[in-house]
Amino acid sequence: MSEDPDKTAAHARGAELRENIALTDARRTEEERAKAEETAAKATKEAEKLEQEQARLREKAERLHAEAQAERQGAPDRLSTPRPTHTPPPASPAQRPEVLAGAAFVGAFLVARILKRIFD
Repeated sequence: MSEDPDKTAAHARGAELRENIALTDARRTEEERAKAEETAAKATKEAEKLEQEQARLREKAERLHAEAQAERQGAPDRLSTPRPTHTPPPASPAQRPEVLAGAAFVGAFLVARILKRIFD
């Protein structure tokens, strides 16, 4: 018995479509692998860059530590210098900035109240 020619053509077309899908999947997988390799290369470069930055900052910190240590050794001992027993208080409360700001606010408030009474 011979098969129907339309059926044979449909099977051939189905096989062709499955082949195209398999090729497309393979291409897509290759592209994804290439993208993953590119991302890995970028991450490796970034890690190397960060490692160099870390080494540079560590060297700077060690250098600054050595400088500070040298300055500490050259500085006079704190215990040998006399310390003041107390700090003198300000001359008057009017010299403190928060008092001046409060006085300006109160003055402006009083002027506003007086002007309101006059013009109302």
